[in-house]
Amino acid sequence: MLEIKTKIKARRGAYAVTTRGALRLPFDQRQKSRLRTRLVSGEEVALALPRGEILRGGDLVVASDGRVIEVQAESERVVHVECATPAALARCAYHLGNRHVPVEVGEGYLRLAADHVLEEMLTGLGARLSALDAPFEPEAGAYAGGHQHRHDEMGHGGRIHEFGEHRHEHAHDHGHDHAHGHDHGHDHEHAHGDGQGDDHDHAHCDHPHHHHRHK
Repeated sequence: MLEIKTKIKARRGAYAVTTRGALRLPFDQRQKSRLRTRLVSGEEVALALPRGEILRGGDLVVASDGRVIEVQAESERVVHVECATPAALARCAYHLGNRHVPVEVGEGYLRLAADHVLEEMLTGLGARLSALDAPFEPEAGAYAGGHQHRHDEMGHGGRIHEFGEHRHEHAHDHGHDHAHGHDHGHDHEHAHGDGQGDDHDHAHCDHPHHHHRHK
């Protein structure tokens, strides 16, 4: 069985593409890094790409026999969204983005996978919807890494936030080395005049408080 482990990051035309089949997949399968499928020639192939790698129509991949294979976006049923004004279309895109769904943004239109709940929402926003079969190429980021928000504890309240490709590390140290030694030199020898020499030894950690020795 052929294996595909590498996507070529190079301009189109830099490699001779095989005529012995292409890798034609719908979007749902092009975002899987592990997959067993077939080329259009019928040959079995196993994808073993790096985690998070997403294939686009027109990408080139290398098979285990040395062939350079073209990836093709297979036509699938999508919802085509148009609006009367650019502002109305932007409003639809905003509400879809809030729901973290893959959306293709085109010149004057949006496309998404069929979903009756989202279609009702878009109709309520004044959009014109139509169903068609077309290659689906959503914007990167709506699904990359599953738009995952990973909050990993890093010691004292530090977190890692991952948004798509952005990884922000917040160590939240604030430089506070609170060992609470507080050696402020408080040897309060309170001479109260009445002979009550209070030895308040405020060490602030062990609080040994030698309570009022009354002479």
